[in-house]
Amino acid sequence: MTTDARVQQARQHALGDLPRRTARRFPDKPAVIDGDVTLTFAGLDAAVDRAAAAIADAGLAKGDRLALLSHNCWQYAVLNFAAARVGVVLVPVNFMLGGAEIAFILDHSAAKAFLVEDALLPVAEQALAASGGTVGPRAVIRLAGGEVPDGWRDAQEWFDHDGTPPVVDVADDDPVRMMFTSGTESRPKGALLTSRALLWQYVSCVVDGSMSADDVELHTLPLYHCAQLDCFLGVDVYLGATSVILPGPDPAAVLAAIEEHRITKFFAPPTVWIGLLRSPAFASADLSSLRKGYYGASAMPVEVLKEMRERLPDVDLWNFYGQTEMAPLATILGPSEQLSHAGSAGRPALNVETRIVDDEDVDVPAGTVGEIVHRSPHATLGYHHDEAKTAEAFRNGWFHSGDLGYVDDDGRLYVVDRKKDMIKTGGENVASREVEEALYLLDGVAEVAVFGISHPRWVEAVAAAVVPKEGVTLTPEQVMEHGRSVLAGYKTPKYVVVVDALPKNPSGKIVKRTLRDEHADLAAD
Repeated sequence: MTTDARVQQARQHALGDLPRRTARRFPDKPAVIDGDVTLTFAGLDAAVDRAAAAIADAGLAKGDRLALLSHNCWQYAVLNFAAARVGVVLVPVNFMLGGAEIAFILDHSAAKAFLVEDALLPVAEQALAASGGTVGPRAVIRLAGGEVPDGWRDAQEWFDHDGTPPVVDVADDDPVRMMFTSGTESRPKGALLTSRALLWQYVSCVVDGSMSADDVELHTLPLYHCAQLDCFLGVDVYLGATSVILPGPDPAAVLAAIEEHRITKFFAPPTVWIGLLRSPAFASADLSSLRKGYYGASAMPVEVLKEMRERLPDVDLWNFYGQTEMAPLATILGPSEQLSHAGSAGRPALNVETRIVDDEDVDVPAGTVGEIVHRSPHATLGYHHDEAKTAEAFRNGWFHSGDLGYVDDDGRLYVVDRKKDMIKTGGENVASREVEEALYLLDGVAEVAVFGISHPRWVEAVAAAVVPKEGVTLTPEQVMEHGRSVLAGYKTPKYVVVVDALPKNPSGKIVKRTLRDEHADLAAD
């Protein structure tokens, strides 16, 4: 080994190194709790070593891709670090996708191995049948305890593997993760993330999100999504905080877990926080341990934010805004400004620069809407096998988010809309979020989503899908009448549908593309 190589090895600070370093500080402290399974930090590091050795012995080498299709479990946490330890790129797969969609991810990423939760085997088999690639080792995570089918191995063998992982030099900008964009677009893109992006992002979360080793955090949002995986679980392992894992965000289970484990810290998108507030178990749950609450993925309706402050007065709140390509944090609104600047996404995180620009990438004045762009070590290396979209996103040396917003005189960011969600009606631009905030002021509204539909006269018309609170009856006419009382005429929804639920992806984002498709003919009625 050359002197330069020895120096590089001594300086390595990659994602896969974190469990080992934390285990040296807190060997006996609980790291991950998942049902009856508790891994201390020493136990987590040992499990990562075994799984990393198994990955290497299965024939995967640095740069190869390992696809993972599973709900939340302790095995997910182990594999996240184990793949990185040997330089293998983990490809988390959205468990809500169909077989053809998963086949696209397997093919586009050129996945060499595939680990699948047993309950998801049917869709995995469909994906493999539709895939044009050749996925090699296939293993089943037997969460339900079923039989291992022909052609598959028991993934427990990976976690019990008797071996030592090879020493792999993983540089700061070697890819360790391929995160596919959330699926609110027609075709997901594979964003390549490196240890440099993730670890600088962890530092931003720790400093601006007031995170510490004393935290006991509940993880319920899908770990395939970078918000839960990298703003929270990865940071907890980095710091030495305890992570309690649930398979999903069922309100009753969340409230029970907070009480049982004395949870101090919890992240969820607004839709999940709303679900907790509406749960019959909320009033009787002992939530006295909870001190830190985080929201993101979409804007928190101001009326809901006010309700949270009233019903959870001892919980400090943070708004995390970002996206997959930023690993994912970009800006934060802290506890002291939640009500005084409700609706804001806050200021750029510690390691992020943010600007608002026009279509020519020229800065616009405070209060003027433009595209939100960032420069940061958090940023993705680019999109896998998509030079054109990478070049478009990084034009002029800044990452272009595709979000529209403005900053106030003090530099706080306000996100107005996604470019594709801006409604252009009769020559006027309408921000769907502004209309949503207005409709939340109507008593009885639990959730609302505003979107544009084709219209023969206005080109696009403003439409709204409204979910009433339990036991409340709302009519489209009531909603439109309320809209007219608080909004300009051209912003008032011309069409309202009252629905039982809004379409969402597992990260809690409302999928407006589905609403536009389902209600495309409203103007024709």
